[in-house]
Amino acid sequence: MGMTVTQKILAAHAGLESVSAGQLIEAKLDVVMGNDITIALAVPEFRKAGADKVFDKDKVVVVLDHFAPNKDIKAATQCKICREFARENELTHFFDVGRMGIEHALLPEQGIVAPGEVIIGGDSHTCTYGALGAFSTGVGSTDLAMGMATGENWFKVPSAIRFNLTGKPGKWVCGKDVMLHIIGLIGVDGALYRSMEFSGDGVAHLSMDDRFSMTNMAIEAGAKNATFPVDETCRTYLAAHCKKPWTAFEADKDAEYEKTIDIDLSSIRPTVAFPHLPSNTRSIDEVGEVLLDQVFIGSCTNGRMEDMATAAGILKGRKISERVRVIVIPATPAIYMECMEKGYIRTFMEAGCAVSTPTCGACLGGHMGILAAGEKCLSTTNRNFVGRMGHVDSEVYLCSPAVAAASAIAGRIVSPEAIMDKEGGD
Repeated sequence: MGMTVTQKILAAHAGLESVSAGQLIEAKLDVVMGNDITIALAVPEFRKAGADKVFDKDKVVVVLDHFAPNKDIKAATQCKICREFARENELTHFFDVGRMGIEHALLPEQGIVAPGEVIIGGDSHTCTYGALGAFSTGVGSTDLAMGMATGENWFKVPSAIRFNLTGKPGKWVCGKDVMLHIIGLIGVDGALYRSMEFSGDGVAHLSMDDRFSMTNMAIEAGAKNATFPVDETCRTYLAAHCKKPWTAFEADKDAEYEKTIDIDLSSIRPTVAFPHLPSNTRSIDEVGEVLLDQVFIGSCTNGRMEDMATAAGILKGRKISERVRVIVIPATPAIYMECMEKGYIRTFMEAGCAVSTPTCGACLGGHMGILAAGEKCLSTTNRNFVGRMGHVDSEVYLCSPAVAAASAIAGRIVSPEAIMDKEGGD
């Protein structure tokens, strides 16, 4: 029996000719990444194991993005631990305030992750890098510590679900809508400890930013990881960002999948996930009247350049509703600067939005947009669990940047067409 993309990558890194679903293996790691929360937790375990240096200073990456710029003394202490650890180990890739971006947008942009690699990260959304054809997954801080010390990790080889994408998305439909649609279809445990492998003619109609958004949210379906093929779109992105050698893997024609799910991209409408699960989805046409207190545009899911461009295109020349506050956070310094060069920052601010330096803070209810009891937030983030962005009695609705920008203007959840068609926009 042939192997899936994920199985081929894991076999190569375990030094085996083949692996099969359920097999336990020990694989070599190409990148080990942590942030200000998880590195601070991993360092004591690293020391406890007797390690004094990381296995490779070029392959351990630290990004201070969750509570940085520091929101309080505890956050400052965590970041201090990370800074000292990075200096002690002379890490090549250490990203502090001013250089740091939101980790899952930053690492691909900086060319740190590549096709065919095995990557672990102390953050559940590490599965993002599967958009580049890598095996990429989140781990706990103990596994993170051992990965930093040894350059290896144990894995149970996942079985796979193939998603056959056909058709072309409609004008206001992006990767976020596609993934919300899929999670609504299969549920938050629909891919539990499985690999989500995307293929089909429809892939060609998805940009890299679409793909990053989709693989980012694989964990919201319970998946171990997700992958896209290394096609022309991916190779063009790599040529601009990645200078290190890489290997692209393709699934065997007789690879074994638990099932194949066909997704017609042309049939998907902008989609919104209602509280309190990413699977509680409705088409924009089924939303009804939901008044908003806050709109957030950013995060590792939708803080990239296409997301900023989409939001700016809708907000340009318009004002946000007086009933809402809108926070926009470009995911990396490079994205922020490109937004400035293209006039998007001015567009956001003239519309009435607050624009922040890159940080994960708002997404996890850490800082920069915490919700009070009873407040409703429409967000381009990846999770809407109880209390995710603040008070346990607040509500978070998930959507695309287009829906977020249009809804910011209306003060309630609406489709982009409701704003652009009504006012004669493009």
